Amino acid sequence: MGIYDYSVLDRKGNEVSLQGFEGKVLLVVNTATGCGFTPQYKDLESMYEQYHDKGLEILDIPCNQFAGQTPGTDEEIHEFCTLKYNTQFPQMKKSDVNGENELPLYTFLKSQKGFEGFGKGPMALAMSAMLKKIDPDYKNNPAIKWNFTKFLVDRQGNVVARFEPTASMKDVAKAVEGLL
Repeated sequence: MGIYDYSVLDRKGNEVSLQGFEGKVLLVVNTATGCGFTPQYKDLESMYEQYHDKGLEILDIPCNQFAGQTPGTDEEIHEFCTLKYNTQFPQMKKSDVNGENELPLYTFLKSQKGFEGFGKGPMALAMSAMLKKIDPDYKNNPAIKWNFTKFLVDRQGNVVARFEPTASMKDVAKAVEGLL
């Protein structure tokens, strides 16, 4: 199976087939409204505005699995994002990205691009220290580690990159731009 064989639910519960994104560059992000990384919504919206007409689509999938940082309803999450960050990209139904109830899409994405580390710098060190307490073996499994993990998919449906939340949004934008 490829990425276009999957579907997700939009925030109103309607099925969205990823086949509709065929031929586009797709950035799939598990988001949260109350996280230290939440300001990345600003960068995501900026990327969307700059590159949407060139073929970029962003799939925002809110998730409450990490420290309960997305407690609201789908409508409350949407309202927060549109009012605070003026987001225009499609927002899906709040979903799990790990565990027995994870979206099949995330099972696929993780099988294509596993965890490769948090990089360097203070945020990377902080994330590593926190995760060691939660999962001592976190480096050796493909699980999503935290909010704002991003998967980049090229126009042919290949998962070409995984960006942890600690990755520079400039690096994410540069990778997106390289596929357009």
